[in-house]
Amino acid sequence: MFNAGVERSYEFTFANSADTPVYDATVYALDAWQNGVRPNRRTSLIVDPPNGRLPALTAEGERRRALMRSGWMEIPFDKVSDFDNWDRCVTRGLPASMLPAYYNNGIQILQAPGYVVIRLEMIHEARVITIDAPPVDADAKAWFGYSRGHWEGDTLVVETTNFSGQGSSTNIHTIGSPPFNNTPISTEYKLTERFTRTGPDTLTYQATVDDPVIWTAPWTVELPWVRDESYEFFEYACHEDNKMIRDYITTSRAERAKQAGE
Repeated sequence: MFNAGVERSYEFTFANSADTPVYDATVYALDAWQNGVRPNRRTSLIVDPPNGRLPALTAEGERRRALMRSGWMEIPFDKVSDFDNWDRCVTRGLPASMLPAYYNNGIQILQAPGYVVIRLEMIHEARVITIDAPPVDADAKAWFGYSRGHWEGDTLVVETTNFSGQGSSTNIHTIGSPPFNNTPISTEYKLTERFTRTGPDTLTYQATVDDPVIWTAPWTVELPWVRDESYEFFEYACHEDNKMIRDYITTSRAERAKQAGE
């Protein structure tokens, strides 16, 4: 397991399967940008609620969702606020950053005395988790919140609070999830993660989302991670030359002008 006080490095690539990941270029045709997995009978990453579905949003959650914007939506684009935090390369948020997406799914776990650092290939973010640290001041807020960890036997439990509540920081957009990045969070959002080593090269990741302002009930996802020492992070360039936002806006305006006959 991860021994407190011992510096170690673990790299995992996601496998949304209980089986070892495999890659077949004739099927996926994406080379190293995406890792395929063997077919399995699992229908959802969600283990709670037991039906594998997200709980309903509260009335306030629905209100906030209706105000949100994303590059994944079919909407007019006129300003920067029409794009979410992932569009703008700020952050993919939590727990989305820990879940599989289309590419750049590498995760590296580094351990040092008093700290665990989770380095993410997507947007190249790094989560610094303090072990057995005192509570964070209530006025301290951040996109990624503040993470504190402790050990329960061989399981590392990480509690993250003090989120800023900006943008779609939950951003559950992942394989099989709703297509729009319009999942709001509040400053009361709490994420509880459990990292349990299940073998020399396997780890079970579990995350519980609890935000009473947004959701009518907490919900939990769980999935296996597979260690891959040969995996190397690719550069995450995000939108090349920082032109994506501008191009969306100019193209959207041009299309609307054409439809209006201007």
